Amino acid sequence: MAYTLQREIETRDASPGGPERGPEGVRRVAFTTLGCKVNFHDTEGVASLFRRRGYQVVDFDETADVYVINTCSVTDQAAKKSRQVIRRAISRNPRAVVVAMGCYVQYAPDEVSAIPGVDVVVGSHRRAELVDMVEEVFRTRRPVRAVEKIFKVREFEELPALDFEGRTRAVVKIQDGCNEFCSFCQIPWARGRSRSRRPERVEELVWRLAEQGFKEVVLTGVHLGDYGDDLDPPVSLARILQRIHEIPGIERIRLSSIYPNEIDDQLFEAVTGLPKICRHLHIPAQSGDDDILLLMRRRHSVDQFRRMVERLRRAQPEMAITTDVIVGFPGETEERFANTYAFCREMEFSKIHVFPYSARSGTAAVRLPGHVDKEEKHRRARRLIALSDELAYAYHRRMVGRRWRVLVERSGEPLLRGLTDTYVRVHFEPGRAPVREGDLVDVEVERAGHDGVYGRVPAGTREGVPPGPGEV
Repeated sequence: MAYTLQREIETRDASPGGPERGPEGVRRVAFTTLGCKVNFHDTEGVASLFRRRGYQVVDFDETADVYVINTCSVTDQAAKKSRQVIRRAISRNPRAVVVAMGCYVQYAPDEVSAIPGVDVVVGSHRRAELVDMVEEVFRTRRPVRAVEKIFKVREFEELPALDFEGRTRAVVKIQDGCNEFCSFCQIPWARGRSRSRRPERVEELVWRLAEQGFKEVVLTGVHLGDYGDDLDPPVSLARILQRIHEIPGIERIRLSSIYPNEIDDQLFEAVTGLPKICRHLHIPAQSGDDDILLLMRRRHSVDQFRRMVERLRRAQPEMAITTDVIVGFPGETEERFANTYAFCREMEFSKIHVFPYSARSGTAAVRLPGHVDKEEKHRRARRLIALSDELAYAYHRRMVGRRWRVLVERSGEPLLRGLTDTYVRVHFEPGRAPVREGDLVDVEVERAGHDGVYGRVPAGTREGVPPGPGEV
């Protein structure tokens, strides 16, 4: 994705028995993440490793003994931001061990290693060894560089990520890497070939999450549709959905993203026929013009995408479809952009994530003719964002007057907040019965907004009751 996010891992008390350091007797470690949801999941896994070794996780803006920056390289701007954050950590505490890991490190290890003050450089593999690497630097004060040749990596790297305290949905990473090689993207060089988590391991993790009380799990990966192709014997994504569907306590299963050409008959039957599968699919279109799709090296056509969406909605009329679109791709004329705009309106996406094309060094798209002026790219982006807002509001309006099942994400007064399975934010007034975070409640939607919908819990409803007749 052509944007950068940053989030700090929340502070938690360290477990006893950690290495002695500072007034609290433990070393302090701080994390920050740039990039996509998969990056955030990887950071959670590494943070869990540090906690298990007795480190105290603190806010990234605090003084710490170790700073870990999970980098992003999806655009040149993301790489620049990664370098800035690394330097910020070094200046905050020059005596700290500074760790740079992730996609940008994998893609450009020499650039990262050349930054004075970086102690540990690790790419998109061997992150499970990171605590040992940091301990080695504490002992020897010598830098560690651990960047594998990522295309030789064939095994999914297991990282723990079961500490979801304070959250209502749990994310389970089941796949890493990508085999697509789209012309605008360097993710295969940063993440390597597609690698899948063993199905028995996925089931074990989801069982544990169910035991912790989670009702919704989100299956994520760099290229989720490739799940299982590399395993022996192969396991389909549809099969893993069926197996998770049988786990008691889990009431919602959400897919993070799937390509249109990967929704075969087996997966179609799973996402439309299994009642726990959320009626929301994120299907990246990237363009609504066939010529641009060819230049992007995408494996679907506009008509294939259209027919798949029509088939999904025939089976599930309220299926919410969200998408990604890149505007201003090299060769995108005004006419080709108009095709994309018309296509998005026709598809009635409930949300469009819009990204102006960002040239990434080393990708095939950089060498294409017909690069679009920066101002024109942003003009097209604004038009498509306005369309996204219009389509989202229209989708929200169709929800009014009906009862929807909502997973509560925030309790309190005056309004509670949660998500429908169609990934719409619901702000609502509680009924007389107490409502807690993590509860599933029925909400009568009374009003649509651009940021979601508004309603109330009908009198007499409570957590756990069957959906009302008006629910879709």
